[in-house]
Amino acid sequence: MGMEKEREDLQYWLADLDDALQRFLDGLSPEVAARLDFSPGSLDVLEAWILNKYASTQEMLPPSESRLVDGLARYIGETFRKAVGGHWEMRLDDPKYVFHGIPQLTGFWEKPTPVCPLPLATASANRRTGRYLGGVLAVYLRDKQRKASRTCQGPQRLVVAKQLNS
Repeated sequence: MGMEKEREDLQYWLADLDDALQRFLDGLSPEVAARLDFSPGSLDVLEAWILNKYASTQEMLPPSESRLVDGLARYIGETFRKAVGGHWEMRLDDPKYVFHGIPQLTGFWEKPTPVCPLPLATASANRRTGRYLGGVLAVYLRDKQRKASRTCQGPQRLVVAKQLNS
């Protein structure tokens, strides 16, 4: 039953992904929304908006902010997914798992650390650097490049490069 519920919850969340992202973008000023193109650099624009809107992580936690914070997490996650690959996952099998019931990205390469965009959004408000989100993505991009360069040696080079670009 747990795995079936996980699939249903994730399928519902994924089915709403595009519409939820559009609702999120529609709620931003046109100047900010126009600069959010799912590129790695757009995370700095998003983070500047977060820091302007929220003085602390605590301001992001009330239920009245849940739809907006969900939009932030979806945007961050899709930006990561477009940059490093992977797929969305929602684990419901272990209630003690730190990201239990929260959508996360995984499957970038062998044994990756999953990316859970929701805590990245709240951490950016806490750290207040303006470069936190972009910095985390830069680490994943660097690791992807390192793994690709280690894997892309010898006769398998073209096959692996094709898989990474798919």
